[in-house]
Amino acid sequence: MSRKFAVLSFILMVGLLLGACAPAPQPTAVVAATAEPTEPAAPVEQEAAPADPGKLVIYSGRSESLVAPIIQQFADATGIEVEVRYGSTAEMAAAILEEGANSPADVFYAQDPGGIGAIEDAGLLTTLPASILERVAPGYASPNGAWVGITARARIVVYNTDSLTPADLPTDLRGFTAPEWNGRIGVPPTNASFVTMVTAMRQLWGEDETRAWLKGIAANNPVYYSNNTGVVEAVAAGEVEVGFVNHYYLYRFLAEQGEGYAARNHYLNNGGPDSLVMVSGAGILATGKNQDNAQRFLQFMLSQVAQQYFASSTYEYPLVEGVSTSTLLVPLSELTTPDITLGGLSDMSGSAAMIEEAGMVP
Repeated sequence: MSRKFAVLSFILMVGLLLGACAPAPQPTAVVAATAEPTEPAAPVEQEAAPADPGKLVIYSGRSESLVAPIIQQFADATGIEVEVRYGSTAEMAAAILEEGANSPADVFYAQDPGGIGAIEDAGLLTTLPASILERVAPGYASPNGAWVGITARARIVVYNTDSLTPADLPTDLRGFTAPEWNGRIGVPPTNASFVTMVTAMRQLWGEDETRAWLKGIAANNPVYYSNNTGVVEAVAAGEVEVGFVNHYYLYRFLAEQGEGYAARNHYLNNGGPDSLVMVSGAGILATGKNQDNAQRFLQFMLSQVAQQYFASSTYEYPLVEGVSTSTLLVPLSELTTPDITLGGLSDMSGSAAMIEEAGMVP
């Protein structure tokens, strides 16, 4: 079985609530309060730590390179012993579903609302207190209060600047099914954000049109990649000319390689699924043994310190007021987003099945 198919199978299992999945991933990082912080620590709005601050277990569907530094800051600021298990959002969700009430997880930190929505639908998350939910606008949290958004990420088309200008691009994703785009598109079909975008398509366009779009893209012989990073790298290298990804991946490359990097973001900004603004989100497991520490973690992630870290280091959109964002980013207020509820994007299994049916998982 290819790794791509295996990841898609995880997504299907999440939606179907099956237990026959791989064993829970082993810890790949343990954050101790005595370790040196990766980023400079700053004052954090936290209550005084008890004599024995205890532990916290986080299942992270966000990559270690992105979130380990800010989790380290939380450990340093609170003295809490934090154990983090990393994997894709689908893998972490499948592990939680398999473990059920025996899961050691206290917090599920997901890449997208679809992944954490599946855990909410399974009834495994506790309702968050108003003191956490009120830190973000209502549209960026579960309507039922089961999870809260941490950062926002916009869907964009990344394009090669040596071969294309924005004027060469279609006005929405439907245009990329035209024959002229044959062999020119990069797609990460098993990436959770792509699957979530397809879920939004189904809500906005309907099942038939979404299915037709996927088959139209597949007929154009796209090049498949395992993640957004691979797509952006391929676009800049000229392997493909466009790709469907989240906005923030490009800016990390620009920071490292400079303005000569041959890729740029294009915001379709038409109010369709290609203009979706998703959140990374976190919720607390109802069976978690460290409920107080889990709440402290979510409060920290929505503090000015953590939100500024994401805005400055990962180029994501902060969800609390008073945080400066990169001048490279189109302001969130200027994006025309679809009329869709993020809490309604949990049917990853249906979207994953449709992607597989279209032949996008070789």
